[in-house]
Amino acid sequence: MSAGKLYGVGLGPGDPELMTVKAARLISEAAVIAYHCARHGRSIARSVAEPYLREGQIEEKLVYPVTTETTDHPGGYEGAIADFYELSAKRLAEHLDAGRDVVLLCEGDPFFYGSYMYMHERLSGRYEAVVVPGVTSVSAASSVFGRPLVQRDEVLTVLPGTLPAPELARRLADTDAAAVLKLGRTFSSVREAFAEAGKLDDAVYVERATWGRQRIEPLASVDPSTVPYFSLALLPSPAYASRQSPVSPAPAPASGGEVVVVGLGPAGPEWLTPEAASELSAAEHIVGYGPYVARVPQKAGQQRHASGNRVEADRAREALDLAASGSRVAVVSSGDPGVFAMASAVLEQVSLGHGTGVRVRIVPGVTAAQAAASRVGAPLGHDYCVLSLSDRLKPWEIIEKRLDAAGAADLVLALYNPASRTRTTQLADARAVLLRHRSAATPVVVARDVGGSEEDIRVTTLGELDPSTVDMRCLLIVGSSRTRSENGIVWTPRSY
Repeated sequence: MSAGKLYGVGLGPGDPELMTVKAARLISEAAVIAYHCARHGRSIARSVAEPYLREGQIEEKLVYPVTTETTDHPGGYEGAIADFYELSAKRLAEHLDAGRDVVLLCEGDPFFYGSYMYMHERLSGRYEAVVVPGVTSVSAASSVFGRPLVQRDEVLTVLPGTLPAPELARRLADTDAAAVLKLGRTFSSVREAFAEAGKLDDAVYVERATWGRQRIEPLASVDPSTVPYFSLALLPSPAYASRQSPVSPAPAPASGGEVVVVGLGPAGPEWLTPEAASELSAAEHIVGYGPYVARVPQKAGQQRHASGNRVEADRAREALDLAASGSRVAVVSSGDPGVFAMASAVLEQVSLGHGTGVRVRIVPGVTAAQAAASRVGAPLGHDYCVLSLSDRLKPWEIIEKRLDAAGAADLVLALYNPASRTRTTQLADARAVLLRHRSAATPVVVARDVGGSEEDIRVTTLGELDPSTVDMRCLLIVGSSRTRSENGIVWTPRSY
């Protein structure tokens, strides 16, 4: 006798007519219908599927042992739920071993925050398992609200309300549209996150979408004590909202705003200067490379524009365009914005005619070289040279010529961008150039992720430096002939 098949069947958001034809057929044909329920025995999933059930089918109630995180199980809530899923899988396996097909009902879509996935991961390796998708609650909420989720190049982010409010706020600020699920007890922190992201007034609350008792309200006006688990917060397409606004006279042309290019320092908030913090707080828009934008504390009403690492010119133009409409814009850089960073990119675009009438200011930050030097002493205590080994924007021939000149001039060198996944030979070549002028005993500081969670500071010598141990997150300081290293302390005397 062959084993039965396991079907994870998505029922859609609640209206039985929104179930797929395939789902309805499988429900009516299956020998066993399984569904999750609380201890009271009632099941939302079964009530949705009821029009398609038939007499004689076996019904397996998978009764949750707990509905909150309070339990006396020795393994806590997670232990209780894990045991429940193991037991449920064994019960379904008994039917499958007997050759009976099992349909496990799942509200919405089985693989979209659905309970079915826990049975799938336990049983799909032993039995044939088929997943039948369903309309999600997110799509249903958008349809009953009558607004599209996203359009054209907009980004939709789906988030669980169980995230900490600061993290939720950061993600909401960085997206165009969003759906936040798993409300209920999390509602207050979710609403707080929308407010912190400056998007509370644009968000809507949808409860039991497509049900007879559905509820739609502005998120800001909802009483937290009335919020059930089957609800979500929706931030729909901003483009559609702007087109639905009443037509009003065109505003007078705004005077040019301001772009402030701000240095964040090499790592966390402790490296941020008070001046930089003040400028970030005052800005209406934050523009920058994604990981750097994520380091800026969230502020209500502030819009964030994150982008990739290799689009400096595009980023600069975006900032200038925002400021040209009268906005106050902060462009963020790690370290100091004037050292291999965004200050020169912004000023270059101004020279090309972008941002007419826009004021540009630069707010300095602690450089990576300064941070690395501070960890070992004072290797930059006398004349030094700052040089990038990246040949992405300049040919290696120029880099080699400058290395040779700095070596001959007996300057301490701070080497940025020493290596990457695609640049694996430059550091070895640079070491060979410097060894023409320096002894193999010259101190070298290899500083990785200074101020970060993976900080690692090593003091070696030019002769013993192993380029294979260096990556893009490192900065190197190569001493001059006068640089000294004793017991991990490195310094360059100020006098000759």
